[in-house]
Amino acid sequence: MTAPVGRMAAVVFDAYGTLLDVHAAVARHAGRLGPQAAAVSALWRAKQLEYSWILSACGDYEDFSSVTARALNVALAAHGVADGALREDLLGAYRRLDAFPDAAPALTALRRAGMATAILSNGEPGMLQEAVEAAGLAPLLDAVLSVHPLRRYKPARAVYALATERFACQPHEIAFVSGNAWDAYGAARFGFRVHWLNRAAVPSEYWLEDLAAARIGTLAELPGLLAP
Repeated sequence: MTAPVGRMAAVVFDAYGTLLDVHAAVARHAGRLGPQAAAVSALWRAKQLEYSWILSACGDYEDFSSVTARALNVALAAHGVADGALREDLLGAYRRLDAFPDAAPALTALRRAGMATAILSNGEPGMLQEAVEAAGLAPLLDAVLSVHPLRRYKPARAVYALATERFACQPHEIAFVSGNAWDAYGAARFGFRVHWLNRAAVPSEYWLEDLAAARIGTLAELPGLLAP
């Protein structure tokens, strides 16, 4: 399902899982992990998100680099991997994830249409800067916004307010794009016009249809929906 929207103050993207492929780090070292590579990557991502939610729910905070490292420790231990050098290589690779092939073309098309583009991410500033530069996305973004100054993670409402503050606009003037359904839910509840990037065509969840969140299968759809 897709839905057109009017002129937006900015198109704001989640980074990890939306513009950046979170499984690229393990993919680069899959040969060293063997047949359990996919399972390690899936658990790493699941624990990374789980820890961010628990920290926020408890009023605590560790930056996303630390959360990512702790999650990897658990994923490796769960699969009996005790290779310190591999752990360091995986963490290094996570800081330089590949962009999805449709990311740069979509950002380029939106900017050519005169639209501001930004990232709003759980990543800490240094981690994000390294990631967008390595992925070649830095020149295509007007802002890279991190939760770090707030010391809270998505889906806290204060996180989404970082975008409205940056672009001096109301929530409905932000088009928000995320490949994470839970993030799309939080953004829609805040009042953004949400486009849930459902690359894997999984069933809808988090009441997104009730919240009128549009569903897209690729970032290539965005320019036609959003460009004035």
